[in-house]
Amino acid sequence: MINTNTEFVTGYEIAEVLDIVRGSTVRARHLGRDIFAGLKNLVGGEVSEYTKLMAHSREQALQRMNDEALKLGADAVINIRFTTAMVMQGCSEIMAYGTAVKLNKQ
Repeated sequence: MINTNTEFVTGYEIAEVLDIVRGSTVRARHLGRDIFAGLKNLVGGEVSEYTKLMAHSREQALQRMNDEALKLGADAVINIRFTTAMVMQGCSEIMAYGTAVKLNKQ
């Protein structure tokens, strides 16, 4: 599956626009991570536990979006965007979305 944040794929023409596809995941913070993050906040620096959590969440949302595109028979997803929102205290959603398309080689 080709993924791009542009509205085209170099070397291909868009033969058919299929639909908007999306994938999301909702993650809650972990008490152990919160304690470590609080300590890290005292001395400064990156909170690597949350960085890893967010990176894994983005990858899962992207995979779910691609799975939806594959069900439609897409070759690529263009105009990919990510968004995040707090669902409740300590719980966030990450969503990946884009346009599923069929491609022809130029």
